[in-house]
Amino acid sequence: MKKITLTSLIIVMCMSLTYSQKTKQDSTYRKFYVGSSAFILLNLNTSDPNAPDFGQLNFGYRISPKDVISLEAKTWKYAWPLGIPYGKSYEAPEEKYPGHVKAFGIGLVYQHFWWKGAYTSIDAGNMLQKYIDEDNKHIQNGYQLFMTYRLGYQFQFFKNRFFIEPSVAITHWPINTNVPESFAIIEDKWPNYFLFEPGLHFGVKF
Repeated sequence: MKKITLTSLIIVMCMSLTYSQKTKQDSTYRKFYVGSSAFILLNLNTSDPNAPDFGQLNFGYRISPKDVISLEAKTWKYAWPLGIPYGKSYEAPEEKYPGHVKAFGIGLVYQHFWWKGAYTSIDAGNMLQKYIDEDNKHIQNGYQLFMTYRLGYQFQFFKNRFFIEPSVAITHWPINTNVPESFAIIEDKWPNYFLFEPGLHFGVKF
């Protein structure tokens, strides 16, 4: 009985080792990635005084074949409330802040792959908000918790070394503190969420 048990244990260990080696050698299982967002292309319009000055850098780690965690450093500038939906009020002159907001922050992202390249993710961004008036003077700072709930699909190229991720997202900022009164008058007219924001992330795995 002990001999049979020992033999069975050896077989199981060999099978496990074989599976582990296949998993490690699988080209779809690269541990790390660095990436960004195609929104950085909006910075090319240097003639626009309201250009977003957008920047983003992601560093991710695959903790399992279906689960990825990453840190996301991000900055952008905006001069209208983030909750204005697409339509006639979107970037309308009468809805503009008396100045603009410059945001800097780091987020923690969890991404889960459900089927092939289809995924969902949740991103909790901790953002420092710098409020700048129309004379380009710094008024005060605030804090914003910026949440992003994303649905997308990852396309892989060059043996899974490069990827792009078209997606759609719902953004939500449940915490938004220390907003100057002149900004809050406009901010309070709109919801603290935005529906169906398109996205296109890209990156390199290694």
